[in-house]
Amino acid sequence: MYSEKVMDHFQNPRNMGEIENASGVGTVGNAKCGDIMRIFLDIDEGGVIREAKFKTFGCGAAVATSSMATELVRGKTVQEALQVTNKAVMEALDGLPPVKVHCSLLAEEAIHAALWDYAEKHGIAIEGLEKPKNDIHEGEEEGEEEGEEEGGEEG
Repeated sequence: MYSEKVMDHFQNPRNMGEIENASGVGTVGNAKCGDIMRIFLDIDEGGVIREAKFKTFGCGAAVATSSMATELVRGKTVQEALQVTNKAVMEALDGLPPVKVHCSLLAEEAIHAALWDYAEKHGIAIEGLEKPKNDIHEGEEEGEEEGEEEGGEEG
């Protein structure tokens, strides 16, 4: 079901935690499964990612993709990090089951969100970077706040 690399990154995640005063922080979720991924980037004056960390609430695949994504962007320039796609994350993990591909999309979007935050904080534009989604299903049904649900009274 899961590759050895996925299991290794789940059981021994790299770069877990947060960076105080991070250059950029990106948070993205998946309302359908409840996963939330936050990536922190420390970017130097030359635009190179010195450090990347993550905090993820989700399944093993979400933790593994977060871990691998931070490994893939460390030491890269902002422009190179923008090229880290969900496919690159999946390939680096030797694949994911089809029902877990959305976890790699979370990783890609969280990287983009952190880069967007960095660009906004520094008043710069990053070529090819579009405004990130808060939820990977954004556009399907907008305006729902986290934790809000329609329903009747408890009883």
